[in-house]
Amino acid sequence: MAEAALKIAAVGDNSSAAEFAFGVKSSFGGRPWRFRASDEEAARGLSLSGYSSALAQILAARGVTRDTVGAFLGPRLKTLLPEPFLLAGMERAVERFARALISRETIAVLGDYDVDGACASALLLRFVRALGGQPLLHIPDRMTEGYGPSVNAFRKLREQGAGVVVTVDCGAAAHDALSAAAAMGLDAIVLDHHAVEKNPPAFAHVNPNGPDDPSGMTYLCAAGLTFLFLVGVQRRLRQEGWFAQAGVAEVDLMNQLDVVALATVADVVPLLGVNRAFVKQGLSKLARLERPGFAALARVAAAEPPFDQQHLGFIFGPRINAGGRVGRCDLGARLLASDDCAEAHALALELDRHNRERQAIESGILDAADAMAAMQAERSFVLVTGDGWHAGVVGIVAGRLKDRHAKPVLVGGFESANTDAVARGSARSVPGVDLGAIIRAALAEGVLETGGGHAMAAGFSVRRDKVPSLEDFLKTRIEPQRDRVIAARDLILDAVLSASGATPELLYDLERAGPFGSGNPEPVFLLPDMLVAYADVVGTNHLRMRLVARDGAAISAIAFRAANTDIGRQLLKSRGQRVHAAGKLKRDDYNGESRVQLHLEDAAAAAA
Repeated sequence: MAEAALKIAAVGDNSSAAEFAFGVKSSFGGRPWRFRASDEEAARGLSLSGYSSALAQILAARGVTRDTVGAFLGPRLKTLLPEPFLLAGMERAVERFARALISRETIAVLGDYDVDGACASALLLRFVRALGGQPLLHIPDRMTEGYGPSVNAFRKLREQGAGVVVTVDCGAAAHDALSAAAAMGLDAIVLDHHAVEKNPPAFAHVNPNGPDDPSGMTYLCAAGLTFLFLVGVQRRLRQEGWFAQAGVAEVDLMNQLDVVALATVADVVPLLGVNRAFVKQGLSKLARLERPGFAALARVAAAEPPFDQQHLGFIFGPRINAGGRVGRCDLGARLLASDDCAEAHALALELDRHNRERQAIESGILDAADAMAAMQAERSFVLVTGDGWHAGVVGIVAGRLKDRHAKPVLVGGFESANTDAVARGSARSVPGVDLGAIIRAALAEGVLETGGGHAMAAGFSVRRDKVPSLEDFLKTRIEPQRDRVIAARDLILDAVLSASGATPELLYDLERAGPFGSGNPEPVFLLPDMLVAYADVVGTNHLRMRLVARDGAAISAIAFRAANTDIGRQLLKSRGQRVHAAGKLKRDDYNGESRVQLHLEDAAAAAA
C-alpha cells in the first residue's frame, strides 16, 4: 500500500528552530522547512472509519474529523448552500430584480474585467436571457475607464433604456457614480464582496464584507454571491407563481456551477464549506463541456477532461482574464454567456491570442521587476514601479514576485514618463498581512488616488510624486508585522514520502481530498536523500529532473519557471549529488502512459 512508504509528520506550523524539517533552515529557495501539525487522535478515528492512513493524516491536519469527513469529501449544495436572505440588502435587491423581470424592464449588467467579474456577469446574462429578457452588458475598459462603474457608464446604460443595473464584483466603493445613477433614475443593485467601511448610495448593496452584514459569508467570491442572489430571485418568482403565469420554465441553476467553480478558484477564496461544493460539483459539470464557451476554450488550449482545479486556475482562468488584461474587456463574459458554438469558438480564439500577448508582455516586466525586488531584500515588502509597464499584467507580476520573495508585493505601472503620471498597480500579500486594509488606509490618508481589495489581493493607483510617501506608509504598517512576513516564508510539509510510495493509489487518495487551494492547501511532500540523476532546462525556463532514491526507485520531477531562480541554478549545480526534494504529486499522462510526477516547490542539499 502507498501509505506503507509514507510518514506523516506531527510538528506544528510554528515550530521552534530545533524542529526544522530534516534540519533545513535555508533551502535552495532560501526558505526554512517545517512540518504541518496533525491531530493524531482525529487521524486514528478516520483510519478506523476505513480511510487509508495517508488520507486520514492529511485530512486530520486540515481539521477534518469522523463527524465532518462525509461533508468534506462529498460536499453538496443541498446541505451546504447558505440561506441567501441572511445577507444584508438581499431582500431589497431580489424584490427589485424580480419586479424588473416581471415587468420586462431592460436590465443592465456592469461587471469587473477579471475572471470573477466575467463569471458573475455571465451568470446574470444567461439567467435573464433564459427568462426572455435582453440584458445589456458593460465591462469597463481597464485602460480607459479603470475599475468599477463610472458616471459615463451609467449614463450610457440609461440612454440604452436600462431601468435597473446590477454591478457585480465592483461598485461597493463607487459612491459618486452611484449617486449619479440614482439622479438619472437608474436603480443600481451592487453585488460585491470587496471590504468597505461604508455602504454605497445604491438602491441595494449586497456584500458579505460590507459594514453591516451579519451573514458571516465573507468567503464568497462575486460569482458565488451572484449564484445566491439568483437562487433568491428564482425562489421569489416561484412564490409569486410567475413561472406558471408566464409559461416560462425555471432556470436550472445547477447547470451554472461550472462558471461558479471557475470564479471560486480564480479569485483564490477559501475552498471551505459551500465553496468546496461549488468547485467539486462545478468540475463534474465542466467535464461534460456542455457550455459552448468552455468547449471552445478546451479546444484552443488542447485540454481534455477530467478537469481539476489546476485547469481552472492555469488553463481556463488565464484565457478568460486575458481580454481584461490586454484585449477587449467584455470577451470573457460574452464567451461564458454564449449559447452559440460558432461565436464561442471565435471568442475563444481571440482570448487565446490575447493570452499569448499577455505572456510576452509579462515576461519582460517580470524580469525588470524581479531585479528591483532583489534590491529590497531587507524590507518586509516589495514596492516596484516602472514606466510603460502594462496595467493589465501588473497583478500577475505581483503574484509571481510574492511567490518568489514570500512577502507582500505592490507593482505599479506608469503610462508615461511624465512627472505627474499616475501608476496603476496591483498588490498581493502573504497570510497574516491584510494588504487590502492597508491600501484602504493609505487611500484614506491621501497617499493613493484609488485603492481597495481583499486581504490577499488589492488594487491601487498612485501619483509619481506620492510613491515615496507610499513607501513610508507601507513601512509604518508592514514592518511591525515582520514576524508574520518571516513566518510566511516557511515551506510547510505534510509528509515524508519515498519515491516508491508515490503511487497512483496515493494520488487517488489525494484527489479525494481536493479541490485544493486557499483554505485547503494542497499537500506538499518531502522526498529525502534523492540523487539528481538528470536535470536540464526545457520549454520556457522550466527545469525537468529525474530523482533516484538509494533503493533505486525513481521519480520524474519538474520545477516550473525555475531555471533562472536560485532553486533552478542550485539544482543544475547539483547534478550527480543528493538533495532533499519538496513538492506536490501530480498525474502525468504523457504519451498515453499515466505516471506520478513531482511538481517541485523547493530543494535543499542532503548531508553526504
